[in-house]
Amino acid sequence: MKSKNKTVGGKETELALRKSFWNRLSKQKTLILMAVPFVLYVILFKYVPLWGWTMAFQDYKPAKSFSQQEWVGLKWFITLFKDKEFLLSLRNTVCMSLISTALGYITAILLAIFLNEVRIIAIKRFVQTVSYLPHFLSWVIVTSLVANVLSVEDGILNNILLGLGIIKEPILWLAVPKYFWNIIGWTYVWKEVGWNTIVYLGAMTAIDPCLYEAAQIDGCGRLRKIWHITLPGIKPTIIIMMIMSAGHILDANFEMPFFLRNGMIEDVASTIDIYVLKYGFKLFNFSLATAAGIFKNAVNIILLLLANWVAKKSGEERLI
Repeated sequence: MKSKNKTVGGKETELALRKSFWNRLSKQKTLILMAVPFVLYVILFKYVPLWGWTMAFQDYKPAKSFSQQEWVGLKWFITLFKDKEFLLSLRNTVCMSLISTALGYITAILLAIFLNEVRIIAIKRFVQTVSYLPHFLSWVIVTSLVANVLSVEDGILNNILLGLGIIKEPILWLAVPKYFWNIIGWTYVWKEVGWNTIVYLGAMTAIDPCLYEAAQIDGCGRLRKIWHITLPGIKPTIIIMMIMSAGHILDANFEMPFFLRNGMIEDVASTIDIYVLKYGFKLFNFSLATAAGIFKNAVNIILLLLANWVAKKSGEERLI
């Protein structure tokens, strides 16, 4: 009898949960209908194109139908890792991405702390506005600005350095390999530092003001408040942002290396995206280009999951 009662009770509970679920769903049908176009957009433009990944496992010929394609297994992936040009592009992509990410994190946190300490509202708003406006410029425009600033003929940077007597003749900034990665990194900082700062400023508003008051009573100065209250307060946000950045290590900026590269800096300017563009649309080796794209996305996903796992094992904030 008890087992029958338990079975009946379990079924009643399951039916009640289902009824409750559909009731909540019906009450939110407006929101669900609003979300449908976005779900369809993601499916159509993010998941359906994944069918094209099959080209990486074929000796793909555009003129042939899918059933006529020759399957070659991992041939193009093996070719990829034997190609010195790809390995060079991989090195450049990782280095540029790490430089941009490191500089972006440090400068955004420092600027957020500075703005949090500013008490004059007018200055605070002015700095915020000036710092995040470049975010709304396209990378093509930014690249054009960088090329003009670093120009040998009338570039403002060379003119300033010549006027101050720091250099005796203009420097070929975009023709010297050792300068290129730094140019990419600091340009990223100029464009995105203000936007990234907003995230940390938002995290700082969640810090209890009583902690600062208690520190003030104990005689702490501004630096000690920053070190013992502000930084620990935004630590979860910093870790979450780092985890998310781990999933973009192989997503170095495309426009700047593509438009600024030339024969003198080709060895340090080529990235994986440029490699894919070259082999996919110039040399028409769609299989090799697709294999490079799959490799890039696979590594990004692995790094994201690995960073999240490390954060979980360390007891820190994580995405999932």
